[in-house]
Amino acid sequence: MVVMIQAYKFALDPTAVQQDALRSHCGGQRYAFNWGLARIKANMNQRAAEQTYDIPDGQLTPAVSWSAYGLRRDWNQAKHQVAPWWRENSKEAYSSGLANLATALTNWRSSRAGDRRGPVTRFPRFKGRRGTVSCRFTTGALGLVESDRRRVKLPRIGAVRTCESTRKLARHVERGTARIRSATVSHLAGRWFCAFSVEITRPDPVPPPPDAVAGVDLGIKSLAVLSTGEVVPNPKHLEVAQRELRRLQRQAARRTGPDRRTGRTPSKRWRKIQARIARLHARVANARRDGLHKLTTRLVRRFGTIVLEDLNVSGMMRNRRLARHIAGVGMGELRRQIGYKAAWAGVRLVVADRWFPSSKTCSDCGAVKAKLPLRVRVYRCDECGFTLDRDLNAARNLAALADETAGGTSTASCAGTSNMPDGNPCQTHIAWATGIATGRPAPLSAGQRRRRKATTA
Repeated sequence: MVVMIQAYKFALDPTAVQQDALRSHCGGQRYAFNWGLARIKANMNQRAAEQTYDIPDGQLTPAVSWSAYGLRRDWNQAKHQVAPWWRENSKEAYSSGLANLATALTNWRSSRAGDRRGPVTRFPRFKGRRGTVSCRFTTGALGLVESDRRRVKLPRIGAVRTCESTRKLARHVERGTARIRSATVSHLAGRWFCAFSVEITRPDPVPPPPDAVAGVDLGIKSLAVLSTGEVVPNPKHLEVAQRELRRLQRQAARRTGPDRRTGRTPSKRWRKIQARIARLHARVANARRDGLHKLTTRLVRRFGTIVLEDLNVSGMMRNRRLARHIAGVGMGELRRQIGYKAAWAGVRLVVADRWFPSSKTCSDCGAVKAKLPLRVRVYRCDECGFTLDRDLNAARNLAALADETAGGTSTASCAGTSNMPDGNPCQTHIAWATGIATGRPAPLSAGQRRRRKATTA
């Protein structure tokens, strides 16, 4: 048996009264977040001002605790004065806001100290009324309605109807193989959602045959090309919605939008158009996510070993001619879904190194081309004359890595394994093809000086 944390997300269909209650809880979460952030910023500014007067550290104003427990304790002492209406909502609304603030401050401090990977995390900012709203419940009467599999229970809000059946989660709860840990309510593009974090116990998966290997080459023309020859077409949901999106954006340009320089507030008609644009983007994202889920589920059920590329998606997005098309594919989301689904199904996932030349290598003889422009869609080997579609050739090269990395053994840094880090970085320019017709000079040895060419008067 395997114990894992899984999320179940349901679209809600609340009544008008329940919508007001949901907005009130999300507003309480935002208010507690802003209250704690203002208190911490005032304390940090006070201590910084005192340090400019050379006051010893022992005599400075005591620092405010950043932990969720400390913030919640201070809130309980001050909530009667700062928020006399706090009894209208569940206490979980305020606790979730303070917990989010504690997490944001911890991430900012870890990022500054260099202990957090990824881009630098900025200091938390105040949340506006028109931003993303959400609220998390960890205690109280939360869960599913036992007599009706079309309703969920939330503290202080009651039973809220869902747009789809909750029978999959309800069956696990009835059997005792699932325990609901928390429920998060959010509002996106005019719809309310409830996501349950569930600790679920699943039987050990029966993995597919280990000899079934698939190399997956992602692209733009085709969503994916498998080493078996199967081509998954790219539905291009964003391209299909471009006509309607352009029309809505032209309408928004004719409305009175916000202007921070002059303090101009947007008109109601501008907000209505923006809401329609948000719904269109949400529909495109849902269609893309649904297609990726179906594809990744089919791959992990069919193959025992899957080989993917470690693509630099953020770097590829810098190409202004292909950025929109790359974003519409969802390569990062596909990699994420295959990652956790392969772990659930017991499938071995091999990630090829970022510098592995899958497209430039001949899948028949192993020869590597020096250059292969993106416009060349058919691979022709200069050594053996082998001809094959570019994407299918790359997929076959990826599938060949499964045998080289069997058992987790190390290979060349330009290949890849299921347990090795990224390969070596790019070589410097001075080490590229020195002494050939390109005119690059050979690197100087130690103590050697370059002579200038003699010039004639």
